[in-house]
Amino acid sequence: MEIHQLRYFCAVARTRSFTKAAEQERVAQPSLSQQISRLEQSLGAKLFDRLGRGVQLTEAGRALLPQATEILRQLNNAKTAVESLRRGVAGRLAVGCIPTVTPYFLAPQIGDFAQKFPDVDLRLVEEITPKLVELLQAGELDLAVVSPPLHNPDLVCSDLFRETIYVAVCKKHRLASARQVSLPALNDERLLLLKEGHCFRDNALTICSRSQTNFVSIFETNQFSSILPLVGAGFGVSLVPHMAVTADAPCVFLPLEREAHRRIGYVRVRRHAAGTAQKAFIQWLRETSRAWRSTP
Repeated sequence: MEIHQLRYFCAVARTRSFTKAAEQERVAQPSLSQQISRLEQSLGAKLFDRLGRGVQLTEAGRALLPQATEILRQLNNAKTAVESLRRGVAGRLAVGCIPTVTPYFLAPQIGDFAQKFPDVDLRLVEEITPKLVELLQAGELDLAVVSPPLHNPDLVCSDLFRETIYVAVCKKHRLASARQVSLPALNDERLLLLKEGHCFRDNALTICSRSQTNFVSIFETNQFSSILPLVGAGFGVSLVPHMAVTADAPCVFLPLEREAHRRIGYVRVRRHAAGTAQKAFIQWLRETSRAWRSTP
């Protein structure tokens, strides 16, 4: 049994696909399949059942997965500890971020971190929250920028700032000139939402539920860049975070009478050791957040 075989095994278990696992591990699929076969031979047990284009874990595979994940986690912690002592603020750092934060907050600022810490090999992954949690627990991410809370005992969440939520309507909407708007005033309007899995979708639906406002959901997407032009065309209304509010948008952003917010923070695995690169990134993230909060 070898380390790279366990890594390939975990990748296949996570993606449920030899093809996707090979892509993530940057190895040819025949080589990955051969290593999995060798692992099965060394264990004397079949680890995967092939089902059409996908695979699923056998009983032996399910027994091996938590052990393999823990071995890889401990190996990563050992490497992190040694690199921290030897190199100072350096080494590999994998950071995840939700799609409703990446283009507005993280992407415009990340060049500053890269310039301050040129010896950090930084990798960014954009995914919805459930996928980021999965990658964190698999040891493939060191931390992730998300919208707390996350109810998972394996994870530690830390807040960075709160962000105001607005209602977006078209410029010809009957309420477009209002200084503030109550959600009940938009009762039964057509609502444009992010798809299931996006935490901001949950934020929006919670706000609607608390105000006892009924909307008709007619469009779902993965990005605000698709929602805002449709709002501008009068196709419906939406709820958007302050990050997505721009002066040149094709719609109007109205504050809510009962102000609503979402939380922005970062999350890491409780048991994972933090290296100097991760500590430096967290400090940079907090400093950047303070500057963000002070921006009108």
